[in-house]
Amino acid sequence: MVTIRLSRGGAKKRPFYNIVVADSRNARNGRFIERVGFFNPLARGQEEALRLDMDRVQHWLSNGAATSDRVAKLIKDATKAA
Repeated sequence: MVTIRLSRGGAKKRPFYNIVVADSRNARNGRFIERVGFFNPLARGQEEALRLDMDRVQHWLSNGAATSDRVAKLIKDATKAA
């Protein structure tokens, strides 16, 4: 099953997440199909906290991709902000 989920990057105590489309059997930070955005939970000031390519997210959702709980909330927040 294809899922849209977070892939962790950044340094210790400084998380940064890529929002990726990946096969659910692959490791969290393993191989992915497409990167559709990023999420920076520690964004300060003018730094961008969330960026999503909504066209690609809608494409994958229409093709049956599932979302993780956190990504579903981020998508909801992004559509509300836009």
